[in-house]
Amino acid sequence: MKFELLVKLSLLAAYFAALIWIGFKCRRGAGSVDGFVLGGRSVGAWLTAFAYGTSYFSAVVFVGYAGQFGWKYGISSTWVGIGNALVGSLLAWIILGRRTRLLTQHLDSATMPDFFAKRFDSSSLKLAASAIIFVFLIPYTASLYNGLSRLFSMAFPGFSYSACIVVMAVLTAIYVIAGGYLATAINDFIQGLIMLGGLVALIAAVLSSKGGFAAALDGLARVTDHSVTTTPGIFTSFFGPDPLSLLFVVILTSLGTWGLPQMVQKFYAIKNEDAIRKGTVISTLFAFVVAGGCYFLGGFGRLFGDKVDVAKEGFDAIIPAMLSGLGPGLIALTVILVLSASMSTLSSLVMTSSSTLTIDFIRGTIVKDMTQKKQVLCIRMLLVVFIAVSAALALVQYNSKNPIAFIAQMMGISWGAMAGSFKAACWACFVFAVVLTTANVFGWKPELWPGTKMNPIHSGAIAMLAGFVIVPVVSWLTKAPDRRFTDALFACYERPRQVTAKTDLGE
Repeated sequence: MKFELLVKLSLLAAYFAALIWIGFKCRRGAGSVDGFVLGGRSVGAWLTAFAYGTSYFSAVVFVGYAGQFGWKYGISSTWVGIGNALVGSLLAWIILGRRTRLLTQHLDSATMPDFFAKRFDSSSLKLAASAIIFVFLIPYTASLYNGLSRLFSMAFPGFSYSACIVVMAVLTAIYVIAGGYLATAINDFIQGLIMLGGLVALIAAVLSSKGGFAAALDGLARVTDHSVTTTPGIFTSFFGPDPLSLLFVVILTSLGTWGLPQMVQKFYAIKNEDAIRKGTVISTLFAFVVAGGCYFLGGFGRLFGDKVDVAKEGFDAIIPAMLSGLGPGLIALTVILVLSASMSTLSSLVMTSSSTLTIDFIRGTIVKDMTQKKQVLCIRMLLVVFIAVSAALALVQYNSKNPIAFIAQMMGISWGAMAGSFKAACWACFVFAVVLTTANVFGWKPELWPGTKMNPIHSGAIAMLAGFVIVPVVSWLTKAPDRRFTDALFACYERPRQVTAKTDLGE
């Protein structure tokens, strides 16, 4: 038992030491706002792609979503991972990557609210966006710690989870405050490699414990749950027992990245055209392996129904129960995998929130004249505050007799409000998304179709899809902006570039 504990603690210590060392190695380039927040807009393909992927997939996905939706939909939950790769990664990079990089540099924008202010010539829009980001990132950070608590309790029985929260918060603060975005991106790359290798190893180990893939699939086909359906083999079917609800999950988790500030801001920092092309491929493949693998693994959750009581322990206990029988090395790898996923996302969230509050709210509103040095200092101070607040909320959540909803629901609230807001015709989308998701949280749950009431997953997906209707309708009903303003705004897209015949055949 002591040897197993030594193995786990040794791997964790080596991992933490590497993160801190990288943070201090990157501190020289983090002296300006552009360097601290965007890495000088010179981050390459691999770092940007992995930063995007590790910010996308956290403990929320691995523990919360994979467990809950794997239990509900069986193997068909793998469609969520496929949607994440094709829509959340591939299409997001193709449609947003180059355009976002060009326009944000042209407007000299370092944050999403600042971009809105300059794009729509509205300081009030910037303040509203800042408030939305700050408020709705809170449930997301709480969900990260919540997912970690389940695995930590399984891996280190008898140890204080409160101490784990504090250690995770302190280590994240050290390397982000020291090295800024570049340190975060490099650590994200290392954490991404751990996620890729660790997930493949875990899937192989879990399926092996059930006799291999074919035997596990056969066992899952024999599982019946008459509270869901009487159709035999439904959990191994192509679309599962509830295709429509599954579609809402795909929409929420895939389309959401297009409007999340911590995701879109990755495009602000990318180095050049070549990095965008390579990053598109790398990010998509990363999503296929990590997201597809998480949901595929979760799809076999019902084979471990004898180890977990979902009615009492909740869906978030499924994945830890699946992994509880593995050896000490694999359990340590699992903890590091989830720590990696959680810390990479947490660092991205706190960087987004603190830079947004400083650049878009405090500078020019509370403090009129703010030098680069003061802005960086303020961002670092707010990083400490935001990490401390998120850790405190996680501790309150963990020790509460009435804990907040499942991880998946908490993430649905956060993603729905933010991603549903950040579209064109901003004010209309802001109001619709925030009112819809907030009303659902406080009890407004209309029936969407027979037997299904609206939950945070549904409201989040609806908020996102509504933007595609609200934008053209509001744009059609309102006065068009001044033509000279828009021409100057988008002039960056019209700058001539010399290319080779391989790219353009010419006349």
